[in-house]
Amino acid sequence: MPVLTMRPRRLAMRRRILVCLLVVATIVGIGSIEAGSANASSFGRFYVSGCGMPTTPVDMWTRWGNYKTVIALDGLRATSDMSGWRHETRIQRLADSGVNVVEPVGGLASFYTNWNEASPGNKIKYRYRWTCRLNTIIRELDARGLAVGPRGKYAMMGISMGGSAAMIYGAYHRKRISHIFSMSGFLNLSAPTMREAVRLALIDAGVAAGVGPFSADAMWGPPWDKRWVDNDALVQIPRMRGMRIRVAAATGVWGKYNTEAIGSIKGTPLETVSMAQTRTFEVAAALAGVRITTDFPAVGTHQWGYWEEMVWRAKRSGWFRD
Repeated sequence: MPVLTMRPRRLAMRRRILVCLLVVATIVGIGSIEAGSANASSFGRFYVSGCGMPTTPVDMWTRWGNYKTVIALDGLRATSDMSGWRHETRIQRLADSGVNVVEPVGGLASFYTNWNEASPGNKIKYRYRWTCRLNTIIRELDARGLAVGPRGKYAMMGISMGGSAAMIYGAYHRKRISHIFSMSGFLNLSAPTMREAVRLALIDAGVAAGVGPFSADAMWGPPWDKRWVDNDALVQIPRMRGMRIRVAAATGVWGKYNTEAIGSIKGTPLETVSMAQTRTFEVAAALAGVRITTDFPAVGTHQWGYWEEMVWRAKRSGWFRD
C-alpha cells in the first residue's frame, strides 16, 4: 500500500524537476543567443543617389558599442559589384573588435573627386562627382548613428588612388573626418612626371575596364591647372594639422603575397614610387610640425595582402581610437 501511494508523488516530483530543468535550459539558451547577437557584427548594404551620378551601393559591417567607423576607399580599378576590400581582404572583421567598416562600391579611375566634366571618348557619359557622393554617404551614416566616438567623426583610409583621395577628402572635410590613412598612396601628385603618370594610368584603367580611356584633363584640367595643386596631399599638409594622420608604403621587395607573376611585376614599380612619395610626405610633415604615424615594412608590393596587414597593424597600434 505505501508503494502505491508513493509512486504518484514521485512521478509528480520528477515532472516538476523536468519542467524546471527545461525552463532553466530555455532561459540560458535565450541568454546565450541574445549575448551572441549583441557581440557579433552585422552586415548591411544601402544605396545613395544624387550628385548627377547613378546610384552607389555602400556595404557596411557594424556592431553596437564600437568606438570608431572607418570609410575604406578602393583603388584605381574599382569594380561596380563590391569594393576591392571585400573582394580581396577580411578587414570587415574589424567590426568584431571595435571599428565599424564602411565600403563604398565603385569609383573606377575617379580619384574620388569632383571632375571638371565627363571624360570624352568614354562610355561613362556622366561627370564624376565623388566628393559630393562621399558627402552624401556620410550624411547617410550619420542618420544610422555611425558617427561614434567622442568627436563624432569618421576615419577614412584607402589604397593607392584611394589613399591619396582619403588624405585630400579629410584635409578639406575636417568637421566630419578625424583620422586619415594612406596605404601605398601617391601623395605628391603635382610633382614632376606625376601628372603624366596619372594621365597614363587613367587611360590604362579605362581601357582595361572596357569603358574607354579616361582623361586627366577632364578630371582636374590641363597639367598647369590649379586643381592639381589643390589635390596634392603634400601641398595640403597645413590643412591636416591636428588630425590623426597615418601613411604606409612598402619597398617593392617581393614577399609571401607575390604568388602571381604579372601582378607582382606591375606592382613593384608602383610601390617603389609610392614609397618615395610617402617618405617625401613624411619629411614635409615633419618640417611643417604636423605629427603623423608611419608604417614602412621592408617587404611588400602594390597588392592587397600587404594592405590588409597594414590595416591590422594600425588597429593593433590603437590608431583608430580618438
